[in-house]
Amino acid sequence: MSAAWAIVDLDAIAANVAELCRVAAPAAVCAVVKADGYGHGAVPVARAAVDAGAQWLAVAHVAEGQALRAEGIEVPILLLSEPRPDSMDEVVAAQLHVTLYTHAGVEAAAFAARRAGAELPVHLKVDTGMRRVGADPVDAVARAKEIAASPGLVLDGVWTHLAVADEPDDPFTDEQLRRYSAVLDELDAAGVRPPVRHAANSAGAIAHPGARLDLVRCGIAVYGIAPSEVLAGGADLVPAMSVCSQVTHTKQVGAGEGISYGLRHTFGRDTTVATVPVGYADGVRRRLSEVGGEVLIGGRRHPIVGAITMDQLMVDCGDQRVSVGDEVVLIGRQGAEVITAEDWAEKLDTISYEIVCGIGPRVERRWRRST
Repeated sequence: MSAAWAIVDLDAIAANVAELCRVAAPAAVCAVVKADGYGHGAVPVARAAVDAGAQWLAVAHVAEGQALRAEGIEVPILLLSEPRPDSMDEVVAAQLHVTLYTHAGVEAAAFAARRAGAELPVHLKVDTGMRRVGADPVDAVARAKEIAASPGLVLDGVWTHLAVADEPDDPFTDEQLRRYSAVLDELDAAGVRPPVRHAANSAGAIAHPGARLDLVRCGIAVYGIAPSEVLAGGADLVPAMSVCSQVTHTKQVGAGEGISYGLRHTFGRDTTVATVPVGYADGVRRRLSEVGGEVLIGGRRHPIVGAITMDQLMVDCGDQRVSVGDEVVLIGRQGAEVITAEDWAEKLDTISYEIVCGIGPRVERRWRRST
């Protein structure tokens, strides 16, 4: 039996995708399932998302797309970054839609497609201000023409990525969309009309109607987490992941005693301490105990105390009666209480994306559906 497990509610995934389809309509929804579905399990999430109406999927690495194809998933899969030239044969074989933005990438993709006797759908990425990857707007038309003129390549889409869409009052999103629209206008004037235009991430889909276009690429919202605090409630989302463990040991600790490495936490009263077999190797950040991290046991909140270790953490249970085998909820609901990934993120001064993606592979994933 696993020391800790993450329960992934595929009905919640389906409900979130259905909600995003409603919000973004008539644009199609692309469910982003990179990083093993943000830690939720790429294949089960992909299937639930497609069943709920997602028409596309997106991944970061070629191997992620190959894994979906190996499981019989047939919808279009967008590769979000230009892959290495030496992996283009694998891109073609897996029938991925490849993102390109460099001359070297176009050459390598065209060569691989011709060698396989196949047509490879290409999405040109334009860097309108994220400054991470993508063709500069001044080069985008030339790159698009190069793709369109390359035997074996089909220009299927042109897209960009929004840097501050989760801050709806920031005017830079409108500026990015203006730059993107200018590129599309130039392409149109040159007779190049890609069938799929897309710019919106989860935040763009929820908060920026003008960014929805033909397709929205939704990542964090698929998993029931708002892209930012200010957008909470912008769509009706249901968190899909709960992280649980159980008490493996209890002890009575006296007032004035310290606990865990460094003995930096000392108790002001006699108390019951429960040990839980999950630690920073499993994605429970070591600092969580220093910033007010809690768990749920018996439907009540209890503080994590002392340094979180690689494989275990300790909980101050006070005068509550606690037994070996009792369920411990780190993220999720127990009774009337709930702890969310956003709660962890706020305490740790990070984002909820990092929390769910950081739940480690020792935490067994258990997928469930009620239908």
